[in-house]
Amino acid sequence: MIADLQCVVLDCSAPRELAAFYRAVLGGEVDRPDRRWALDGAWSTLHTPGGLVLCFQGVSGHRPPTWPDPERPQQFHLDFGVPDLDAAQEQVLALGATLLEEGDPARGWRVYADPAGHPFCLIGH
Repeated sequence: MIADLQCVVLDCSAPRELAAFYRAVLGGEVDRPDRRWALDGAWSTLHTPGGLVLCFQGVSGHRPPTWPDPERPQQFHLDFGVPDLDAAQEQVLALGATLLEEGDPARGWRVYADPAGHPFCLIGH
């Protein structure tokens, strides 16, 4: 092993607000003190209950990806397993997510954009 994953960083225009969105989806603690990085208006974090750390980096003039237009590709996306896809959809939409694609009903997934435009999927299990 060469390295371990420290965090996943998402560019956005409003780091603290996006951290709060993902906290409402995943649980955890926003902006917990951590010696690995400084917290300020341009950087916010979410330490999830499962140990994953998501970081949100403020970028001036942030242009979110477009789904599925390759002119501004998604670059990556997050998949979240949920026990009830319909209930989870209702909750993420209430938090400010946007439904992008109904996905495959037989396989049980849907594609959304977070409030900063990053795609993510809810996958029923």
